Amino acid sequence: MSDFLSFRTMITPVIIQIVFWIGVVGCVLAGLGTMIVGSRYGGSGSVLYGLFILVLGPLLVRIYCELLIVFFRMNETLTEIKNALEQRQPSQG
Repeated sequence: MSDFLSFRTMITPVIIQIVFWIGVVGCVLAGLGTMIVGSRYGGSGSVLYGLFILVLGPLLVRIYCELLIVFFRMNETLTEIKNALEQRQPSQG
């Protein structure tokens, strides 16, 4: 609990996963909605655009979320390196 309160434990990676699933659901709904509206009113371009959103939307959301996670993984790795170096060096003082 003290790590959480002192900001040593990150909760953002969990939030990023939630954002990913919300983004996937949003892309699927937007893609299907665009396809339905396009097919109903005779717009073949809208159907193709909806298919584009349906297929590429979740992929782009995934790439965005992975890039955000990379920053947090780099932070964790650098923290581990810092702690390892502090343990190797004799304390000065």
